[in-house]
Amino acid sequence: MYCFIDYRTTKEEINNLYKLNLEPILVPKSDEVYEAINGHPDIQLNILKNNSENKIIVHKNISSNFLNILNNKNIKYIVSESSLSNTYPKDIILNSLILDNYFIHNLKYSDNNLMLSQSDKIKINVNQGYTKCSILPIRDKALITSDIGIYSTLINYDFDVLLLPSGDILLPNLNYGFIGGTGGLISDSKIAFFGELSHYEWGNEVNNFLYKYDVCPIYLRKGKLIDRGSLLVL
Repeated sequence: MYCFIDYRTTKEEINNLYKLNLEPILVPKSDEVYEAINGHPDIQLNILKNNSENKIIVHKNISSNFLNILNNKNIKYIVSESSLSNTYPKDIILNSLILDNYFIHNLKYSDNNLMLSQSDKIKINVNQGYTKCSILPIRDKALITSDIGIYSTLINYDFDVLLLPSGDILLPNLNYGFIGGTGGLISDSKIAFFGELSHYEWGNEVNNFLYKYDVCPIYLRKGKLIDRGSLLVL
């Protein structure tokens, strides 16, 4: 399997991904968004879950070298209609949460090509445009977030949502990062984190929620959780 990671991901983290039989693909720096997120996978691309075929969407101005990597690995992709930009909401055009049956985003700002690719999903609108940054999915209807608006919306759709306080997540050049950016599922029973839950103030709450759904945490680095823009696995 492949996974998409920030170009600034450390050798320690990359080596640990290989040990999990994941082949990392580094997302390049984008000059169109600010430094803290300029290599974040969940800003520059998304995994399109449609039936049995998974492909990705990338922003239209991503480097040709990155597209060549996708082509060489036979990874199917489409490109966004809109361009990324440094100013919100033009930096969140692809930052939706795509689940097997649901498409969750501030739908007002979703890229048109992204929306068209998800025509078969139940669409849920939330005010938080940094939707994927703000949500760590555990199951199709079990999620972790620190955003009260997302929590309030999704519980109305019978989602099981663990609501945590904000903070205690590293994101260089900003005060703190988001829980959704700290990792991602690598199988139905395992989730990988950029950091250790034992160094996270609400790590016990997360561990208990993972245990509830029979998901085991795996740590890619020692120390505090860091927001690397999600671990997107294809």
